[in-house]
Amino acid sequence: MKQNYQLILDNTLKTLRASGAKPTLLLHSCCAPCSSYVLEYLNEYFNITVFFYNPNITENAEYIKRSDELKRLIDELPYSNEIRFIDGGYEPEKFTEIAKGLETEPEGGKRCFKCYRLRLEESARVAKENNLDYFTTTLSISPHKNAQVLNETGKELSDIYDVGYLFSDFKKRNGYKRSCELSEIYHLYRQDYCGCIYSKKERERNEH
Repeated sequence: MKQNYQLILDNTLKTLRASGAKPTLLLHSCCAPCSSYVLEYLNEYFNITVFFYNPNITENAEYIKRSDELKRLIDELPYSNEIRFIDGGYEPEKFTEIAKGLETEPEGGKRCFKCYRLRLEESARVAKENNLDYFTTTLSISPHKNAQVLNETGKELSDIYDVGYLFSDFKKRNGYKRSCELSEIYHLYRQDYCGCIYSKKERERNEH
């Protein structure tokens, strides 16, 4: 059944504000632009650890570029509390493995859903390993990402790893628009494809 994940998040944040609690959150990040709004939005409610784990990225140089840009953003944000950063390492072979047999799937299809799970499962594992209260991902800020599948996957992994999942749909409330504004303010590198070789090829086809 389709859920309003922004409403669920609203209620979670309302409860946290009323309680005065500030739990820990592992925020899986795909890139600096998508993280900018999410960090601005959630910083007052959580002690955040940003987790950069994206084995789908095509090349090591691109991986390093995105990771370095994310670290720069965290360093420049004007928040008083520390935002921790963990780089999960570049493991492209893991993406290649889950994409086998799905090479011809369109963007936004089954291959993407398996990629969601790959990244979210590692996020859940690291959140549990570090005794954090919640995990979630910035991915839902993109108009091209399926928030329903992301949240259903997050909930399933939350049950498996026994760590809370923060339901969210960050594109709502003009989240994507705000991420574009913050990207301009901080002069962030905005890549023009999601990360994998298939999204890169699709972008190249659309250019011709």
